[in-house]
Amino acid sequence: MVLFPMYTDADVTQLLQSWSAGDLTALDGLIPLVYDDLHAMATFYFRRESETHTLQPTALVNEVYLRLFGEGNLRWENRRQFFGFASKLMRHVLVDHARGSAALKRGNDAVHLPIHEVLGLASEAEIDFVALNEVLDQLAEIDPRQAEIVSLRFFVGLTVEEISRVLAISPSTIKREWRAAKFWLYRKLTDKPANLSAATG
Repeated sequence: MVLFPMYTDADVTQLLQSWSAGDLTALDGLIPLVYDDLHAMATFYFRRESETHTLQPTALVNEVYLRLFGEGNLRWENRRQFFGFASKLMRHVLVDHARGSAALKRGNDAVHLPIHEVLGLASEAEIDFVALNEVLDQLAEIDPRQAEIVSLRFFVGLTVEEISRVLAISPSTIKREWRAAKFWLYRKLTDKPANLSAATG
């Protein structure tokens, strides 16, 4: 996935700063620029889900827009901050949806993800989306950068090189942090050591 091809950092930063200054129309100018990227982020997640999932990419992006509209007090600085925040909003929307579905159907409609697909490890164990979100929040308290890398890698679908550009960190550092985060998450989600020889992504 290649994000951010049709506009510059300056385009987004100018609109974000105008929004921070109280110009609510700046959000209306921003969304057309970034809509395709937000939709690509949403579509990446739904590749893991059934076509019958009651929430679809366009609806997810629309919900993110509504939540962004209610965040007028944030001080926006750059594109990285915006997409990082948008990915968190997207995750929260999906978690809220998963919790609601589970409550209505006593867990039968909860979102379950194979752990080896989430973390690239050799295991057939499954976790639910809500559990992954809670553990990722714990990681954010310990190591915010690792949590951001996991969010961009798993929830947004960025490559190591794309994350390197977004976070302004070397690809080698991204790979090292991603590997460490995978091991930590695996242990938390399965209560057993990760298969180190299987973690290569």
